[in-house]
Amino acid sequence: MFFYDWTYFLVLIGAGLSLWASARVKSNFTKYSQVSSVRGYTAAEVAEQILHGAGVYDVKVERVSGNLTDHYDSSSKILRLSDTVYDSMSVAAIGVAAHECGHAIQDNESYVPLRLRHMLVPIVNFGNRLSMPLFVIGLIFGLYDSLVPIGIFLFSFAVLFQIVTLPVEFNASSRAVAILGERGMVTSEELPKVKKVLTAAAYTYLAAAAASALQLLRLILISRSRRRD
Repeated sequence: MFFYDWTYFLVLIGAGLSLWASARVKSNFTKYSQVSSVRGYTAAEVAEQILHGAGVYDVKVERVSGNLTDHYDSSSKILRLSDTVYDSMSVAAIGVAAHECGHAIQDNESYVPLRLRHMLVPIVNFGNRLSMPLFVIGLIFGLYDSLVPIGIFLFSFAVLFQIVTLPVEFNASSRAVAILGERGMVTSEELPKVKKVLTAAAYTYLAAAAASALQLLRLILISRSRRRD
């Protein structure tokens, strides 16, 4: 039975990894949100300084509602910091702001993995809409040589997207840590705390990539099992 098979174990592993990574991010962010930087800069001020120091003057820093909804919007050249980050002087908030600045700098420098991720977005969106319907319909009607492989192929772009995302996120974090340290925006005692926050965030991307890969493996295993049957 398609909806009751042992391969669901792979989905559970992926979900477990994602939950663990998410919990770790929230735990580290909450912990280091209580630690104020002695420099006295808010996260928004740090973002402005980093951007201008990198020669990026066409990116606006704005507040966005929510918790950890921080992101860089390359289409509108806006770096959005969440309510819990924007005015905060904590090392956690400063680390998050610096990370998003890393993406803005990547965009300004035409960082290749970031460009590739942007190129994949419409393909991934298209694939996400059709991959599972085609896969399931293919299983139901026994179309193992047509619809099932197409569904798997389209889903593989989601896995590729997650893999390409890893160097983009890791590079943004490494840029953030280097800039904060080199420019003295945080002290040498605070920098390891920033690293812990950003490292925890990196686990979420690793978990997402692993979960996608496990789901792809599951689809392949189901397809092979049905072929044998």
